[in-house]
Amino acid sequence: MNQNEVAVAFDIVLEEIENAIAALNREGAQAFENGKYEIARDLIEKGSQMTAFRNRVKDLQKEWLNIFASIVPPKPRKHKAPRYKKLQHGLRTPEDEFRIPILQTLVELGGAAPMNDVLDKVEIRMSHKLNAYDRQTLPSDPTIPRWRNTAQWARAAMVKEGLLSSNSPRGVWEITDSGKKYLEQHK
Repeated sequence: MNQNEVAVAFDIVLEEIENAIAALNREGAQAFENGKYEIARDLIEKGSQMTAFRNRVKDLQKEWLNIFASIVPPKPRKHKAPRYKKLQHGLRTPEDEFRIPILQTLVELGGAAPMNDVLDKVEIRMSHKLNAYDRQTLPSDPTIPRWRNTAQWARAAMVKEGLLSSNSPRGVWEITDSGKKYLEQHK
């Protein structure tokens, strides 16, 4: 297995962890809505553990990529086996690619907007970057394209960093002053 295959494997593992967390979120929301607070509380704890685990896997992925960043790739072997197309870096567009389009869209929409309005405009803005894999639906939820899930994870990361508001109304994404400064610095 070469370094690129390991990077792809990390992407696949992270996506499956994200799918499990999304399913857990839906289950927890339903338990809460049905007044099953003990179950909801247990699911919140599991969600926190899964999110921490996902972050550790992301750190391992970064460590893996850093190990090979300075290594010169080996010369290709000469063999008669058919060559396959080189995989793009990972199978899906990375979360970081969604940062600027999300921030630009929020500024364009006046600083805050419902999630679906934001994502509809982000899709247009990123249409040239989204690949076929991004446009496939999630195995865990065939109604959601993979890129929307990735964008939502990007939003979660930006909330943690203070670029988006953590206390906006449910379903509404809102840029913060820090987010506006970040956008100005990274245009």
